[in-house]
Amino acid sequence: MLDRTAREEFSSASTSPAHPAPDRADAGAAREALWLLARCLIGGIFVQSGFGKLLALGAFAASLAKNGVPAPEAMAVIGAVTEFCGGLAIVVGFKTRPAALVMIAFTITATLISHRFWELQDVARRQQSVQFAKNLAILGAFLLLLVQGGGRFSFDGWRRRRGR
Repeated sequence: MLDRTAREEFSSASTSPAHPAPDRADAGAAREALWLLARCLIGGIFVQSGFGKLLALGAFAASLAKNGVPAPEAMAVIGAVTEFCGGLAIVVGFKTRPAALVMIAFTITATLISHRFWELQDVARRQQSVQFAKNLAILGAFLLLLVQGGGRFSFDGWRRRRGR
């Protein structure tokens, strides 16, 4: 079991000898639906957060300035647009691999700006270390998207099926 890939495990668990083709198709569709759900969940976080920042650029710029980011007003616009558009690209599966790469860079940058737990003490340190770890998990999701792409139920998948 350990030397089989997750895809093999998922496929073999749902394949019956009497009707292997429909079960395999069902497993493939379920896999693709789960991949779509995963993209919506991870990208949706960034769409929501980026939209909030776009609506409150001044407050976002002030938080960047407080953290010592140079040119905070310009960086607020760049950060909010990147977060919103990158998250949206992930959700719809548009240029998924390049979008994942952009979001990896964004998440690393945001983590190093906003979750510097090593500078804090006690409760604040623990809270920010949890946020730091959460962002590492998010990086894992973007790495998966970078390797696997958007899947069948994505704009990229639709374009592939159309031969473009």
